[in-house]
Amino acid sequence: MVDKETSNHSEVTDFTLVGFRVGPELHILLFLLFLLVYAMILLGNIGMMSIIMNHPRLNTPMYFFLGNLSFIDLFYSSVIAPKAMINFWSESKCISFAGCVTQFFLFALFIVTEGFLLAAMAYDRFIAICNPLLYSVQMSTSLCTQLVAGCYFCGCISSVLQTSMTFTLSFCASRAIDHFYCDGRPLQRISCSDLFVYKTMTFSLSILIILPTIIVIIVSYMYIVSTVLKIPSTEGRKKAFSTCSSHLGVVSVLYGAVFFMYLTPDRFPELSKVASLCYTLVTPMLNPLIYSLRNKDVKEALRKSLKKKIVL
Repeated sequence: MVDKETSNHSEVTDFTLVGFRVGPELHILLFLLFLLVYAMILLGNIGMMSIIMNHPRLNTPMYFFLGNLSFIDLFYSSVIAPKAMINFWSESKCISFAGCVTQFFLFALFIVTEGFLLAAMAYDRFIAICNPLLYSVQMSTSLCTQLVAGCYFCGCISSVLQTSMTFTLSFCASRAIDHFYCDGRPLQRISCSDLFVYKTMTFSLSILIILPTIIVIIVSYMYIVSTVLKIPSTEGRKKAFSTCSSHLGVVSVLYGAVFFMYLTPDRFPELSKVASLCYTLVTPMLNPLIYSLRNKDVKEALRKSLKKKIVL
């Protein structure tokens, strides 16, 4: 018989984040790797936000969305990376129950918000290419603000639902979470609750989040491709496609990593951890690089900023 005290989730005061099952000699290497990636995330995303805010030429809907993307990348990686790095040096690797709930909530909030934001960015590119003469009218400041606010609202609602469903489960099998952060799948493994209703609800919620965003992105790009192919000049087609290439790169990296993570069988937890690294740390590191290397306006703004600093 399961002890009443251990079967009640409210009695759980902390968890243990197992992290990567590697020898102690590799902990230093992993710590340095995490530190390097996190430093690049901070530098890239803070730099991107700074460039967008300080250059009037980038005061457009596209860069307004991009600034918010950098903000989201910066914060959701900060929810994961510092605690993971601390645990490489910690003997106990503990995280409090409240800390686990907070980490789960914030990560779910930002990752879902990013998915909706990428859909809003796809819509922005659709209007820019398919209706260029009406772009400034249709993508007004108020609409852009509403779209971003809507992304955060959807992220918040989703996060509240996911967090409340997950942490009303009973955790009695173990307190050891076989992951480097508090995620849904490893938390399911240590629960002794009946998971049928939980899995059905989380699957339905995932469909409600992923399906609309993917549909908006795919439909937007179907119209974009159709419009671009009608442009008579090769140079015109190349210029139109170049405005979308960065966004497509970001979408491919994020959704590719997420699908890889959730299609990885549950019996391979170490593979799931590697897949999680892709969208928790690698994606927010690559996003500013993709936009800065593929975007002439950002490169020009960066060049001007560097010139000013050299002169000073």
